[in-house]
Amino acid sequence: MPFDLAACDALLADPNWSDWRWQMRRRIHDETALEAWIDPTDDERAAIEATRGVFRWNITPHYASLMDPHDPSCPIRKQVVPTMDEMRPDLVGVEDPLEEVAHSPVKNLIHNYPDRVAFCVTSECAIYCRYCLRKRMVGDAEMMMRKDELRDALDYLADHAEIRDVLLTGGDPLSLSDKNLGWLLGELRQIPHLEIVRIGSRMPVKLPQRITPELCAVLEQAHPLWLNTHFNHPKELSPGSFAAVDRLLRAGVPVGNQTVLLRGINDDAETMRALVNGLVRMRVRPYYLYQAQVIGGTAHLRTSIEKGMEIVEALRGRTTGFAIPTYVLDTPFGKVPLNGSYVLGRAGDFVVMRTPRGPLWAEPNPLPPREISTLPQIDLPDGIATISTEADPFGVEKRTAPMEA
Repeated sequence: MPFDLAACDALLADPNWSDWRWQMRRRIHDETALEAWIDPTDDERAAIEATRGVFRWNITPHYASLMDPHDPSCPIRKQVVPTMDEMRPDLVGVEDPLEEVAHSPVKNLIHNYPDRVAFCVTSECAIYCRYCLRKRMVGDAEMMMRKDELRDALDYLADHAEIRDVLLTGGDPLSLSDKNLGWLLGELRQIPHLEIVRIGSRMPVKLPQRITPELCAVLEQAHPLWLNTHFNHPKELSPGSFAAVDRLLRAGVPVGNQTVLLRGINDDAETMRALVNGLVRMRVRPYYLYQAQVIGGTAHLRTSIEKGMEIVEALRGRTTGFAIPTYVLDTPFGKVPLNGSYVLGRAGDFVVMRTPRGPLWAEPNPLPPREISTLPQIDLPDGIATISTEADPFGVEKRTAPMEA
């Protein structure tokens, strides 16, 4: 069936459009529902079948309304609609590039930094981004947290006085009900040494209807609380998102943004400048620009590191200083700023860098096109930590050097 304009108009006119629970119930996850919003290509139709059992897909009506129905290169559409590129051979096939599971003393609690943790409080998410860092867990019922498992994590936090900062992530923590989220925040606030709580949520982008006055009242009771969201393209800066962010700010919640650099979506200076300028107008502080993680099935979305460095350089002096995010790569040894202070050079298809904890890291990252200046060429040091390029697609990575204790 072709794109159904009448069905699309009917959904947009539905009186329940502003109800976030209605949006969650009406998420798009089959070909027929998708046809109410776009005219799927043969490639997209094939990928919907081919990716079953590999990585789920889900799109909220709000986010679907931002897609171009006729252009498969639409930057919104490319983030959420499967394509056959996901099934093609990849440089590596890792599921957990940051070794989060190895750093989880209890279920879904990642203690990789001495003074802070990431707490994956749910595996539910309103949409499944095709480049997702946590493909291994999102949408997986076994990765949901029972009350006793949440209690185990809270006990761990209470027993470790060195932890001062907790990031609630997932999945998306704002997919929890107001009651459950309020309970969890209240429990965290009972732990004296926890100084701040952060929430990582893409709800202001993919489902701004979730940012209700009732939710903001819950968040207002948990200060000091910060929220980082995840806008990747100017088309995502919708009126609904502006309103959602405004409600958060009026509740005293500072809002930052973490963008992922994605090929064919935001990997040019003009798009990135439009995005960060739009964020600043929204009073959202651009925080990080992430190099996309090496996860199986995402090669078509990853850029060269040189490309990201070129984009940040093009922003410098051409927009407000605090609108320029820090370009980083997340590694098992911490986040590495991708600049001349940390990046040492290129050894073929690897970029070699210092990490904040000392060990060198070699990131698999194919050579950029000739029109992009490459980093200095160096030899790959012996025994350097990296991700094995021998892993099968969607397999498990192997390290060439041991992790720090």
